[in-house]
Amino acid sequence: MKNLLMATAATALMASGALAGGHAKEVKLGVLFGFTGPIESLTGPMAAGAELAMKEATDSGLLLDSATVSSVRADSACIDNGVAVASAERQIAEGIHGLIGADCSGVTGAVLQNVAIPNGMVMISPSATSPGLTTMEDNGLFFRTSPSDAREGEVMAEILQERGVKSIALTYTNNDYGKGLADAIESSFKAIGGEVTIVAAHEDGKADYSAEVGALASAGGDLLVVAGYLDQGGAGIIKSALDAGAWDTFGLPGGMIGENLPQNIGPDLNGSYGQVAGTQGDGIETFTKMAEEAGFDGTSPYTPEAYDAAALFMMAMQAANSTDPADYKDKIVEVANAPGEKIFPGEIAKALELIKAGKDVDYVGASAVELIGPGESAGTYRMIEVQDGKNVTIGMK
Repeated sequence: MKNLLMATAATALMASGALAGGHAKEVKLGVLFGFTGPIESLTGPMAAGAELAMKEATDSGLLLDSATVSSVRADSACIDNGVAVASAERQIAEGIHGLIGADCSGVTGAVLQNVAIPNGMVMISPSATSPGLTTMEDNGLFFRTSPSDAREGEVMAEILQERGVKSIALTYTNNDYGKGLADAIESSFKAIGGEVTIVAAHEDGKADYSAEVGALASAGGDLLVVAGYLDQGGAGIIKSALDAGAWDTFGLPGGMIGENLPQNIGPDLNGSYGQVAGTQGDGIETFTKMAEEAGFDGTSPYTPEAYDAAALFMMAMQAANSTDPADYKDKIVEVANAPGEKIFPGEIAKALELIKAGKDVDYVGASAVELIGPGESAGTYRMIEVQDGKNVTIGMK
């Protein structure tokens, strides 16, 4: 069955390549996010962000020969490699020209190795942040619009130090994302003189985390840092720690930032803090207004990055004058970085027009895009504190 799927996928890619010469009237972009699983509360806005950019390009009538851009959604389940790979294979078979995703790091690596590379398909992830993806062999097919967890570890260590935290207990979701982030936090915090009393994995989907919290509490620490997922194990760890009276304040890395967490935990989460990839300035302000008009929350984590991922695909295709990944993959860094006229949210039509005229663009977008190497993006972080049941941005790093 798998061989049949791959054969079908190869046929679909050949068809998309054939269309590239005369330009496809429909450009299909896969959106592969965890619509079920441990970050499902984040993926609706993320998909809406990507699809807003697609609509912008379609409405402009300027992409290639007035091509329309459509979204082909599929579920990665975030932490299930089998589901993610099967979903990506179906998207390939449906004739996608580029893949936005995946979302979580482990499934992103699985899709890259098992689907994207064999089929020559370009992937741009808005949220897969494992440092391991930077060095993974990708044949020049993998990009991301969010910075890696190597940088987030440094940022979190700085925040902890600024708040006077001397020691932490650290728990992480037992997968590539959690382990990579935990390693980055541990090494960065120790490098500035902090103590890490324990580093312990937890599994998602359990009903009871009292044993895990017992071990963490026995080790002690000024703060419990939870490098998990807000809709599953991470939330369970926090609830159990609060019930046991072990900690009343928590460190929250990016996978724990989202409105669902304070809503589900309640007032006891007030005062907890952390960080998530994000920016400030005209780009994000414009995008937030655009998203509000379109009926979704543009400040939701990784939603600006999803908009930017879709925009990069369309500008790269325009620069290559082709929807064939083999033609446009080398144009992604070119349109993302200087030199060129800076392009912000709402200006995709302007970018397409400039590119068609043979001029350079420097896509800034909603998340201040800057691609700095294979599979790697520079970036800034919003410092978050939970106040009155809401995630409030209190600064930038």
